[in-house]
Amino acid sequence: MSAFDPKAFIETLPTRPGIYQMMNAQGQVLYVGKARNLKDRVSSYFRAGALDTKTIALVQKIDHMTVTVTHSENEALLLESNLIKKLRPRYNILLRDDKSYPYLFLSAHRDFPRLTFHRGPEREKGEYFGPYPSAAAVHETLDVLQKLFKIRQCSDPFFKSRTRPCLQYQIKRCTAPCVGYVDVAAYQEDVQRTRLFLRGKNEAVMQELINKMEQAASRLEFEAAAHLRDTINIMRQMQARQAISTDEGDVDVIAVTSREGAVCIEVLYIRNGRLLGNKSFFPKAPKEAREEEVLTSFLPQYYLSAQRGESFPDRIYVNLPLADGQWIIEALSEQWQRKVVMTVPTRGFPKQWINMALLNARHSLVNHLSSQLNYYQWLEALQKAFKLPGLPQRLECFDISHTMGEATVASCVVFGTEGPIKDDYRRFNIRDIQPGDDYAAMQQALERRYTRIKATGGEVPDILIIDGGKGQLSVAEQVLEELQVVGVTLLAVAKGPTRKPGLETIFLSGHTQPWHFEPDSVVLHLIQRIRDEAHRFAITGHRQQRAKARTTSPLEAVPGIGPTRRREILKHFGGLQGVMRSSVAELAKVPGISLDLAQRLYDSLHGE
Repeated sequence: MSAFDPKAFIETLPTRPGIYQMMNAQGQVLYVGKARNLKDRVSSYFRAGALDTKTIALVQKIDHMTVTVTHSENEALLLESNLIKKLRPRYNILLRDDKSYPYLFLSAHRDFPRLTFHRGPEREKGEYFGPYPSAAAVHETLDVLQKLFKIRQCSDPFFKSRTRPCLQYQIKRCTAPCVGYVDVAAYQEDVQRTRLFLRGKNEAVMQELINKMEQAASRLEFEAAAHLRDTINIMRQMQARQAISTDEGDVDVIAVTSREGAVCIEVLYIRNGRLLGNKSFFPKAPKEAREEEVLTSFLPQYYLSAQRGESFPDRIYVNLPLADGQWIIEALSEQWQRKVVMTVPTRGFPKQWINMALLNARHSLVNHLSSQLNYYQWLEALQKAFKLPGLPQRLECFDISHTMGEATVASCVVFGTEGPIKDDYRRFNIRDIQPGDDYAAMQQALERRYTRIKATGGEVPDILIIDGGKGQLSVAEQVLEELQVVGVTLLAVAKGPTRKPGLETIFLSGHTQPWHFEPDSVVLHLIQRIRDEAHRFAITGHRQQRAKARTTSPLEAVPGIGPTRRREILKHFGGLQGVMRSSVAELAKVPGISLDLAQRLYDSLHGE
């Protein structure tokens, strides 16, 4: 026990609101707390028989304490939240949150605005919709909107430099305003529908489209009517999949659960009456911490952060009553200059939403605990190393494998927060390139992969890793720009001079200087693991293709020669070598082989 005299210290405390800090002998902050009445709150830590195990352990380590008196209770709550984020005390519950949240951005372009992924400060003029719980949720919404209204996503320099439509027009995801294929009035109609859709006015958009479809049909413009009909059907299908639809405006639904010393908080994001998605948080908390305590600490840290901005909800539903709940809500309302309501729902849709959040929280916690390698912490290290704005949820890695240009195969492996997602692995048999051209092979693989994702609405990765150097990185940058795949962090990993693990060089798109990590770096180990898995998957596919090519008779490639004729030819000449030495006339002597078929066979065998 330290020489700290709590009784003497408490006598000096005022009864005003403020925050207190508990320090050990080395001057490290053990705990930061808030108080409406500093004297009463600090006294509660030193009352015999009223403390839990965690608090007893904390009190035994106290060497000295400091307090800061604030003007109001709300100011104390805000100061506590800021100090916890800054000092990260051992005994506080610490939220590991993203630096910023992704949004959809509609630019203020006068004639042809663009709709794209956005994360970070709102520097550019335009409209911001969100926040979304993850980049995947933004990409999913973008994909739906491209199918519905075909608003361009390309950057302004790319838009201005076009002389012909890009791939987005060919796959019917854009109306090609860059080359004048759509007029301003028609394009602005789609822009307005996009705005209404993102504001939750789906019914208004659908009714407008129905009216236009009927008008087009009455004018016998059946092609236009069919296009409007398809757009309406997509909207109806999307509404049918929508799990939550409400007129309550912006709502956050929050549930907490704990198990085996770990805790998970699940947040459902409802904006403009639409469920945008959900997100799991795993705060660092002492094992003895109660769920109510975790949730009470989570709310100020989560909401009193600069990046939340205009994303603050009007209503918050939680699954547990909180002793400091009203205090927290008053502080949030004062901070954001708007009325906020927080309740524990007991019936109706809000209760169903809480049950949904709790179900997801339990499932996420089980997965989190079952991950033996704890990829979540690895991803945190990756985020910190490259200063990424958010925790990466999905990573894809590409590699090329061939033997002197023969049987070239590209691989794509996928990793998530819990490791490999093997169901999403893909291989690409590369065709029609110069043998050994790794750049062309990488370009073809990336184009095939992300063209399909854009066309079918697949999930875009947060991080794309390329096995290679600056050349492969440049190829990947060009492909992503052409396909308008946005919001992806792109990096290439090049082997060292001796190809020895630990000497790799990392090239990050947008940065001129390469990155080098120590051989024992967690970040490097993660990148190596993903790269090696891509290499294993690629070389396995390459060996299969090479073996298949070497065990396949060249006769099989000739149209018109099936198994029966192939056996007759080989039997007639005594094997493939005899066939190769034969002339067209000699080949035509085989029963069932015409002169024309013999000529085709000869040309195929001799590369003519």
